[in-house]
Amino acid sequence: MTRLAPVSFAAPDLDAIAAAPGRVAVFVTPDGKLDPEGRRANRLARGALARLIEGGALDKKEPGDLVTLGWPAGLAAEALDVVILPRNADAAQSRRAGVALGRARGDKALTLLGGTLKRPEEVALGAVLRDYDYAAHRTGEHKDADAITITVRDPEAAKAAFAPLRAVAEGVFLTRDLVNAPANHLTTTAFAEEIKGLADLGLKITVLEETDMEKLGMGALLSVGQGSASPSKLAIMEWQGGAKSEAPLALVGKGVVFDTGGISIKPAQGMEEMTMDMAGAGVVTGVMRVLASRKARANVVGLVGLVENMPSDRATRPGDVVTSMKGDTIEVINTDAEGRLVLADVLWYAQKTYRPRGVIDLATLTGACIIALGHDNAAALSNDDALCDAVLKAARAEGEGLWRLPLGKPYAEMMKSRIADVKNSGGRPAGTITAAEFLHRFIEEGTPWVHLDIAGVASVQAETTYAPKGASGWGVMTLDRLVRDMLEGG
Repeated sequence: MTRLAPVSFAAPDLDAIAAAPGRVAVFVTPDGKLDPEGRRANRLARGALARLIEGGALDKKEPGDLVTLGWPAGLAAEALDVVILPRNADAAQSRRAGVALGRARGDKALTLLGGTLKRPEEVALGAVLRDYDYAAHRTGEHKDADAITITVRDPEAAKAAFAPLRAVAEGVFLTRDLVNAPANHLTTTAFAEEIKGLADLGLKITVLEETDMEKLGMGALLSVGQGSASPSKLAIMEWQGGAKSEAPLALVGKGVVFDTGGISIKPAQGMEEMTMDMAGAGVVTGVMRVLASRKARANVVGLVGLVENMPSDRATRPGDVVTSMKGDTIEVINTDAEGRLVLADVLWYAQKTYRPRGVIDLATLTGACIIALGHDNAAALSNDDALCDAVLKAARAEGEGLWRLPLGKPYAEMMKSRIADVKNSGGRPAGTITAAEFLHRFIEEGTPWVHLDIAGVASVQAETTYAPKGASGWGVMTLDRLVRDMLEGG
């Protein structure tokens, strides 16, 4: 896994500021006030900070914005970063400040003079999240970033507050690494092995092979991967941190490690991006790592269907009819509408095996979601207002865009088949909603369920709030927050 930058917290030391290497950061309030460490840095820099403030360089800047003084006189550091932040900054503002610092520092050591910071742990989280760089397959050009040191009045309290946030960052990094990984490296088998390694954190891991799924009648999932040499798998991660009698929350992820579209093959342009079609499974895996790392006081099970969708003489054809674990027959209209076939069987298995208190699935399911919401929001569709509202609230709290779309009988009617119980594609109109209605068919009456279509947010071509371009890790922070708020009581 990509290594997080080391973060440490130390008591303020005014005499050490002059010799700090790399970059030094000070915080200034929107009205231009400096704390004692900032005033010492200003004196060392021969009044450069005061001149910057008085000259209006910080006017019209927002909380979290950054201005840099290069090679400041009187300091060993090569840069002095000036961050605008109110003394009572909230978590979002504090993270934004950290993001700005993480973006600016490159691989240099960073000393944050944060003696009066209200939420130093949130600044640290923003810095390490933005510090991410996927370099697993680059040679000779990557250097791990040096440490981040934050001076605070109570280092031990800050260290304790940062510990669960570091676990979140590690889960986000794992998800990003999985989503960024090329398909010849992250095969279904390699993905399953990565999941097995999480047993070291206390997760109970089970991997069902094709013979196991054949016995269970998972014809929908198996039909997707039958054209590939890579074996299909169902990987299950169980975390029991709550009472044994409490039903778990089930998280279900689509794990198509590469999606050619199958016989309904995709256009060549952009097909290389289909290494990210396992992002739903990547998010579930990252969340389960977080919960185990921070020893969450909750029961959660993560289930990911791992397949590869390839064209071959064995591949499912348009017009074929397959039978799901539930027993419903499915007419395959388009083999590129494969993720819902995977999820149908995993959702049914999750409910029959674990009788969960609720189910949340994540999938890069439809291009229609990108047309509707672009790359700033995922789509939420649900049969339960309370669970959906809780997910939406968690997403807002973590700054991850999420927007609810409707469900309804007219959309379900669009999925009727002439020759089977249901078809796997209803055409272009309302494509995100009809896909969700297909999944809805595999949710038992009375089971709260939320479907998250993350097609537009899982991997993007421009940097996001917390990440450079590429895999974002969207959803890990939201679902961890949901577990904390809903199952652990905040």
